[in-house]
Amino acid sequence: MWVLTHCAEKSIHQSEEWVETHVTNAIVTWVLTHPPPPEGKCMTTELTVLAYAGLLQVVQFALFSVAANLQIGPKRAMGPRDDKPELTGKPGRLQRAMNNHFEGLILFTLAVVLVTLGDKATGLTNICAWVYLGARILYVPAYYFGLSPWRSIIWCAGLIATVLMILSSLM
Repeated sequence: MWVLTHCAEKSIHQSEEWVETHVTNAIVTWVLTHPPPPEGKCMTTELTVLAYAGLLQVVQFALFSVAANLQIGPKRAMGPRDDKPELTGKPGRLQRAMNNHFEGLILFTLAVVLVTLGDKATGLTNICAWVYLGARILYVPAYYFGLSPWRSIIWCAGLIATVLMILSSLM
């Protein structure tokens, strides 16, 4: 039994070393082959839009929080939430729009990372990034006011823009 445990521990340790070595080598190689941006140009358009999308998430969280507190009251909102309150009406819509943005932001972040680290930024990816952000901004009032089918159309525009960025990174 000691032999099996010792061999398994040694194998795991060697695997960790292998991963650490190769990941470190990949990072060092990338840094050495990608010089710093020229003066005055620190971020790609896609990274700038990603930063704005992050700020949009904060704004959505603030809108949702205020609406939720008004609906359920501050005492319940600041409580332990052992019984999670179900938000209804417009506060519930703000919560669902915010959660939807969390989901979309994951895929958009992936697209931005692929385009940026793959050095695949183009005019198309710039436009797609702005389309994504515009769609996410429009999605909040479309969801809040229950604008059908516009909410779904706006959501599709953001998704298509994100998918185009991912596909562009592969070319």
